[in-house]
Amino acid sequence: MLAVDPGVSMAGIAAEAGVDRRTVYRRFASREELLAAVYEARLSAVEGAIADARLGEAPVAVALHRYVENVIGVNRKWPVDLARMLADDVVRARRDACVRDVEAFLRRATGEGLLRDDLPPGWAAALLPQLMHLVARQLPDLSPAQAADVVVDTLLNGVGAR
Repeated sequence: MLAVDPGVSMAGIAAEAGVDRRTVYRRFASREELLAAVYEARLSAVEGAIADARLGEAPVAVALHRYVENVIGVNRKWPVDLARMLADDVVRARRDACVRDVEAFLRRATGEGLLRDDLPPGWAAALLPQLMHLVARQLPDLSPAQAADVVVDTLLNGVGAR
């Protein structure tokens, strides 16, 4: 609900969950506390997706596909933007650590020849999350694995005719 309408009320959330508004307030003292819990869950899921992909150890192509598949699953389960929480120093530090891990992995992928080395610095790191976001929203009927196939193929081969 928050992804569709970030301004949705606690009463609306409670109604969608099939519980009384008081039940929601027993768990979360305020809307901000609820939002923080949602963002915490999303960030933890992203951290888990990165760890599971083994970006530093697995073969690059395997790690790339696993990472993309995992993050597409996270994007679909928690379709909220972390940007609203980045004012929190702890959240920002955790998110920045995730970004650094992925950027280091993409440098590794470039060094191993999987990605082109003649593109502007950071281009792949900027493009990859956009592709994952797009496929998670535009191709909802694909499984995360199938969606990852589309993203990885697009990242590695583009959309031009072969």
